[in-house]
Amino acid sequence: MKRLLLALAALLTVTACQAQNPLALGKDLRTADPSGHVWPDGRMWLYTSHDEECQADFHMKDWTAFSSTDLVNWTNHGAVLSVKDLKWADDYAWAPDAAYKNGRYYLVFPAGTGVKDRQNPKNSTKWMGIGIAESESPAGPFKDMIGAPLWRKPYANDPVLFIDDDGRAYLYSRTSGVNYLVAEMADDMRSIKGELQKMDMGGYEPPMEGPWVFKRGGLYYFTMPEHNRILTYYTGTSPKGPWTYRGVIMDAEGGNNHHSIVQYKSQWILFYHRWLDVPGAACAKKQRHVAAEYLHFNEDGSIRRVERTKEGVGDFAQRVGAR
Repeated sequence: MKRLLLALAALLTVTACQAQNPLALGKDLRTADPSGHVWPDGRMWLYTSHDEECQADFHMKDWTAFSSTDLVNWTNHGAVLSVKDLKWADDYAWAPDAAYKNGRYYLVFPAGTGVKDRQNPKNSTKWMGIGIAESESPAGPFKDMIGAPLWRKPYANDPVLFIDDDGRAYLYSRTSGVNYLVAEMADDMRSIKGELQKMDMGGYEPPMEGPWVFKRGGLYYFTMPEHNRILTYYTGTSPKGPWTYRGVIMDAEGGNNHHSIVQYKSQWILFYHRWLDVPGAACAKKQRHVAAEYLHFNEDGSIRRVERTKEGVGDFAQRVGAR
């Protein structure tokens, strides 16, 4: 009987460890737009936006960082930057990204001013731009070294930084009027070289939000929430394209879905966010939570469709430990 009870207890412990979706980033903490990176310290780092509890709209004030070695137990490093630290914006701390270059860490982020009138858009005064901050530590604090956005026109948000194998850095974002733009960053990461450039997307350019760019082997991947909901992707042989549309990574679930894709300890991981009911919350509405799933490739480099699961990457330690 004692052996049976011990076996049951062990099974329950394993099951509890494996049921990790959404990620356990903190009780009563609402996070979204996860940007995943593996830095020289060997840890998995996540940089996220931070929703206010039951926020009426996307009036968000800071960006948060988390790190882990097993994708189950996460260290909350708190706010690494806040709109209070900026001279040029006071609201809309939306989807961030990060990069490591020149021995320093960089946080690229959208922020803005004004008010968006959803009932009467002509009365809106909202504006958003892209900022970049620096730190000597992946945990921050990050400092806005230029005290201004990288550009003021066009209106832009949802930036992503990609550092290629040769050390050159590329910035992509969502912009008003025209999308699918890229800019190469200056070597000091404090400005862009020249103008934003329109990329060749092979004739398919649906509305989109926060893109994510990564490289696997010799193939570049441009991924995005198509129509703000469905995760889809393109591939190409250059970080500037031209790109070929390849299809769906993850179907829509309801609200928007920002993501990142990164390899960690031999496993490819898709980080994303879900809109879920929160028992006991102060409001009866779905709120955002960061989640993760394993991502797999076919032999030709195409990405297999990913399904949302309750288990997520809860067995990550067992998977990498078996190798």
